[in-house]
Formats: sequence, C-alpha cells, structure tokens
Amino acid sequence: MQFMDFKENLKEFAIFSLNDIRKIEADFDLRRLSEWQAKGYIKMIRSGYYIFSDLELSESVLFLIANKIYSPSYISFEMAFSHYGLIPEAVYGITSATSQKTNRFKTDFGEFIYCHLKPDLMFGYTLVLCQTHHFKIAEIEKALIDYFYINSHLKSENDFAEIRFNSEEFKLKANKEKLNKYLEVFGSKSLSQRVNKFLTYIKYA
Repeated sequence: MQFMDFKENLKEFAIFSLNDIRKIEADFDLRRLSEWQAKGYIKMIRSGYYIFSDLELSESVLFLIANKIYSPSYISFEMAFSHYGLIPEAVYGITSATSQKTNRFKTDFGEFIYCHLKPDLMFGYTLVLCQTHHFKIAEIEKALIDYFYINSHLKSENDFAEIRFNSEEFKLKANKEKLNKYLEVFGSKSLSQRVNKFLTYIKYA
C-alpha cells in the first residue's frame, strides 16, 4: 500500500493502532511504518500507536490520544480540573482513570498518566465530540470524587488550600444530588467524610 492510500483510509483517525491498520489491510507490511517514520510522514506515540505528522495537536486531540493508547480509560483528576477551569495552573501530565493497572507513558507529546480504579468505579464520564470521534472525560462531580479517592492523604484545610480550587466555578457547574449519588456508589465512609469536609471548606452546601 502506498502512503497516500494508507492516509486516505485512515484519514478519520486522530490516532491509529496496528489493529486499525490490519482492519484495512490484514497482511500490511509493518516495515512500512518504520520507513514512514524515517521520512517524517507519521509519528509513534507509544508502541503500536501512531499519528500523522501533520495532525494539529489540541487539548481535545490529546484527550483522544490518552483514551486510545491505554483503554479503557477516561480523562479525570487534575487534567479534568484544568479542563473545567477549577485550578489555575497548567497540569504537568494528562491524567486519566483506568481499570487497568496504574501506568504512565512519557512521549514527545507529553506525559500520559493513568491511575487505577476498580472496574465498577469506571462511570460518571461524558463523551465529547472531537473531529469524527469522541473522547471520554469525567463529569465535574466524578472528577472531584476520583481525585479524593486516589489522594487519600488529603484531609486537612491546609491540604485543601494547596489545591487552589476554584470554588465559584465548581458551584456554577456541579450538581450536589449527582455528586452524592456518585459518592454512594464508592461505598467508602472515609472518602465521603473527606469529600464532604472539602465541600464544607469551599462552602458548597
């Protein structure tokens, strides 16, 4: 297969995998991928996952990449906070929840960080359209719960102050009933206490 034919077949993909390639040509010669990388036509994100070199990167495209290279997963924790305007600082890595083991991948496009949640806690995310695909990102209420779930050391007002959380933005966007319903699913008394203590701290009653 010539590169232009290859690109036409995969033009709808922001990121494509070896499985995607084999769906269009079962006996595809993988040596072509190395050749096209050397020529600067494509770039490898991590083993088995690629993008076209002319792809314009944006936050949404990076979220698509994060979902794809380690699945199932969805954007959550600090990256979701940043997306929703809840913290002032830029986030170092693209953080996601996954039912796979905790992992991270350092790439030329940034660091992709994944924290493990039990499979029955992989809920509370929404699908957002990006180009012809959707990326998964935690709803604002679930991002908060996920964050306190994996950061069990955050208990005091000093801890809460260091988050530099935009409480006014959260109050505008969050739904208290949904948040409480999601907390019940976790079934953790200590988590509920810490989250509710934080909600009291930001005066979200």
